[in-house]
Amino acid sequence: MGARILRRCLRIATIAVLLGACNPTSGSPAPTEQPPIDVPSAEPTPGATVSPGETIGASPAATTAETTTVRAYFVLGSFVDNAGLVPVLRDVPRTTAVGAAAMQALLDGPNDEELGARPAMYTNIPAGTRFLGLTIDRGVATVNLSTEFGAGGDSASDLGLLAQVVYTLTQFPTITSVSFQIEGVPVTVFDRNGVTFDGPVGRDDYTDELPAIFVDRPAWRGVLGSPARLVGLANVFEATFRVEILDAAGQTLASAPVTASCGSGCWGTFDVSVTYHVGAAGWGTLRVFEPSAKDGSATTTTEYPVWLTP
Repeated sequence: MGARILRRCLRIATIAVLLGACNPTSGSPAPTEQPPIDVPSAEPTPGATVSPGETIGASPAATTAETTTVRAYFVLGSFVDNAGLVPVLRDVPRTTAVGAAAMQALLDGPNDEELGARPAMYTNIPAGTRFLGLTIDRGVATVNLSTEFGAGGDSASDLGLLAQVVYTLTQFPTITSVSFQIEGVPVTVFDRNGVTFDGPVGRDDYTDELPAIFVDRPAWRGVLGSPARLVGLANVFEATFRVEILDAAGQTLASAPVTASCGSGCWGTFDVSVTYHVGAAGWGTLRVFEPSAKDGSATTTTEYPVWLTP
C-alpha cells in the first residue's frame, strides 16, 4: 500500500506542474436531446478480435467508410488519491487492423473535453511517441513504438504508461499479454527507471495503476442502458461497495450494493446489472464508492458521465 501511495503522490506532483496554469471547466456535460457526435452509440463488441499471426503496420487500412469503436485507456483523477485507469471510446474508420487503430487512439491522447474534466484526465505516454507496428502470436501482442516512448518520466509514470498500453491492447480477447519493442529492438529493461521484463506482461501486472473500484464497462461518456451492466475489478474492504446512477440534476435514479469476488487486500471481479428509470435520454452520472466503515460516508469514489436511456 505504501508503494502505491508514493506512486500516486509522484503522479499528482507531476501533473500539478504540467497543469497548474490551467483553469479547466467542469466535466459535467449539459443535458441534450441526443448524444453529441463525439459520443459513440455503443461499446465495442466484447468479442471483437485481432487475428493470431496477424502483422499490423503503422497505418491501419480502412476497409469501408463505416466506423468501428475501440477503447483507449487514460488516467482519471490527477488531483485525487483514487487516480487510476479509465476506458474511453473512440470511433475510427472501420479497419481489419483494430489493434493498430486502438494503439493510435491511445497515442493521440485525451481530447479537450477529457483534459478539462473534473477530475482531469491525462496520459503518461510521452508526446511525440509514434506507433510503428504490432504483431500478434499465440495471444502475445508485440508492440513497436518510437524512441520517444522510452524518454523522460519517473518510475510512477513508467508503470502508468506501460499499463495504458497493456490495457488498451488486451481489450481484445485474442490478446492476453504484451511485449514491447522500441524502434524494433525488444525491451527487457525499460531504461528510464530500470523497470525490467521477465517476459510478456498482462493486466494482472498493473493492478496498482487502477482505482480501488475499476469500472471497465461502461466507458467514460459511454452509453448506459437499463438495466445498466457494470463490469470491472475492485479491491475494497470485505469486497463490498456501492453503485449509484444519477440524472442530469443529480437526483439518484438507482443505488445498489455490489460484492466483488474478492476483497480486503485482493482484487476481485464484478459483473452486475442495475435497473434505473429515466423519462428521456440524456446525460447522467455513474458513481461507484466504498462506504466508510466508520460513518458510511463515500470513500475511494470514482464517477464519470454516461448517456442514460429510457
